[in-house]
Amino acid sequence: MDKFRQKLPKIQDCCMSEEVSSIEWEFIDMTDQEEDIINRMYKLVGDKWALIAGRVPGRKAEEIERFWLMKNSDDFKSKRIENKRIQNS
Repeated sequence: MDKFRQKLPKIQDCCMSEEVSSIEWEFIDMTDQEEDIINRMYKLVGDKWALIAGRVPGRKAEEIERFWLMKNSDDFKSKRIENKRIQNS
């Protein structure tokens, strides 16, 4: 091996995934209890989704984050209202 050869930074495959457009997300239904836990934990720890997911049984950090973004986004407000209307019918 050539000891003078310049080392190149390693490319991590895990970080090279494509971003998914938020338009393609399907709405995640959470129970009132799950929403309450997510809201309280977010106030305590911020956007540490893995930590919050550890308190909500059966949910992944990605689901919690996606739910939070969709709940607090104006873009999905009409979808949330429509979804609740369908559930109440």
